[in-house]
Amino acid sequence: MSRKGVRLPKSTLSMQEAVVVCAICFGLFIMFSTQAVLAGFPEARFSDNGNTWSILIELLLAAAALVYLRTRNFDIASLYPAPGIEGTFVGLALFVAAWIAGVVVTAPFVHEGSTAMTAFSFRGISLASVVLFAMVNGAFEEIFLLGVLVRGLRGYGLSITIGLPLLVRVLYHLYQGPLGAIWVLAFGLTFTLAYLRLRQLWPPVLAHVLWDIVPVVVAWS
Repeated sequence: MSRKGVRLPKSTLSMQEAVVVCAICFGLFIMFSTQAVLAGFPEARFSDNGNTWSILIELLLAAAALVYLRTRNFDIASLYPAPGIEGTFVGLALFVAAWIAGVVVTAPFVHEGSTAMTAFSFRGISLASVVLFAMVNGAFEEIFLLGVLVRGLRGYGLSITIGLPLLVRVLYHLYQGPLGAIWVLAFGLTFTLAYLRLRQLWPPVLAHVLWDIVPVVVAWS
């Protein structure tokens, strides 16, 4: 569609475009996650150096994906999360709702001595590193999963709109073990439904940032 010969930015994706975005943004992480599954879910160790590399990789992948989306005339300007007071309160509520959803769906599988979830190590990591990683990672995942894929695939029906981005989310979190994958499925679905209802990116971005910070602080305590 155009106005006076200028094409207006679009907010939908073809299936081919969606696959390319998935490959650019999450293909590497899906590969790493698959390797962890094949290795028997080794302990996930987080460090300042590892967080720095993760941040750089996500920024580079985000830049590549945005360049691709611009060539496809996607509405990139709409991907800014736009923080606000109301959205912040909604994000806090969404974080709590997603946490409760995760507890509820995993409770039947939790028992003493269970090894269904990967062990996490946060020894020696700084709070500044955790917060910076959370900000970049939370924005990266939710902008491309929700703002690009969920919104872009809405023309394919609700099952594809919800199902494909949710599948991608679970695939690159498989390193967390079967129980961790179920938890990710629960909070990912909560974020997706909230986004479909609100059409705002800031609440799920904030909820995800908190999700990356709070468990580390809890582990320290």
